[in-house]
Amino acid sequence: MRARVSSRARASVVARAPALATTRARRRDIATRDVPGDGDDDGDDDGAMTMPASLSSARSIARAANLRRATRRGGDGARAAADARRRRRARGRDARATAAKDRVGGGGVNESVDYEDLSDRLKLDNVRQSLIRQEDSIIFALIERAQYKLNSAIYSKNAVPVPCFAPNGDRASMLEFMLREVEQSHGKIRRYTSPDEHAFYPEAQPPLVIPPIAFKDVLHPCAESININDRIMEMYVDNLLPEMCESGDDNNYGSASLCDLSCLQTISRRIHYGKYVAESKFLAQPEEYTELIKAQDADGLMELLTNQAVEDRVVRRVANKAAVYGSDISEEIPDTLALPVGSESLKLAPEKVGELYYRWIMPMTKDVQVKYLLRRLD
Repeated sequence: MRARVSSRARASVVARAPALATTRARRRDIATRDVPGDGDDDGDDDGAMTMPASLSSARSIARAANLRRATRRGGDGARAAADARRRRRARGRDARATAAKDRVGGGGVNESVDYEDLSDRLKLDNVRQSLIRQEDSIIFALIERAQYKLNSAIYSKNAVPVPCFAPNGDRASMLEFMLREVEQSHGKIRRYTSPDEHAFYPEAQPPLVIPPIAFKDVLHPCAESININDRIMEMYVDNLLPEMCESGDDNNYGSASLCDLSCLQTISRRIHYGKYVAESKFLAQPEEYTELIKAQDADGLMELLTNQAVEDRVVRRVANKAAVYGSDISEEIPDTLALPVGSESLKLAPEKVGELYYRWIMPMTKDVQVKYLLRRLD
């Protein structure tokens, strides 16, 4: 009985052999049909399925499994699977295009557009008005900082446990840590690509996350290499703060250092704006300046660009502004805005602001002008 069953099973297999061979051949035919590759409109000429080199082995295995299932479902299933693959490829292309846009210029930004500064804030005709507005920013920043004590720990290395270290292992000061962190975030959105902005740590600038903007060529290219922020930092910490702030420590390190950032950035911008002042003076008197530049006469340039009467007016103006901005204004309009200088009711002594301009800001601004003019004809 068992022998007869085995004979019948063998006979059945032999009888079904042609049908099985036909099924296998049909599967091979479907598996080798022309399937378009990524980004192609049609398949290869020899009818073989194209397999992009970038596909992973896992994806290849999944595709083979889909083809086998499609074979079992018949011709309609194979066409549906091919359509699904085309849709997946299209979605992949869209995703790669979006990622490339994000890397180059940020999502939603059209990289085909040349971004240009369309404002007039850096025109030479607006230099004076810009300097006057910067006076306001500096005075307000100083008033804010003067409400806190000196807090000398902010400016000392290894004094505040901030996560910032020098190459030799010393812990940086809290002020340096704050400046570096702010310049990282501001640098990504092209703040320091503007010719009137100067980083305190330009060697550590991050890559942009939005496309750069093109500014008009108002200044000579030598302006890009002029940066005296190291001197500004030394002046601010060693000279300005001790005269402006009450000595001692009130533990408001975070608030005080944020005010320091505002003071340093506005003072730096005002001092480096001397490049625009120098360019305006050069264009007004090209013959006189050209002769001194060719002779590399720094003292002569300093004497030519100095206008003592204008500087005296600036000192009086900023002192008067500090008197007004530093007072408590009531709803009653005073008969005159000429408040007494040195009044104890003021938030910041106006004479200190005037002295800041006279002793530090204007001399350092003129140093920038001379540095710029000495290379103006390069």
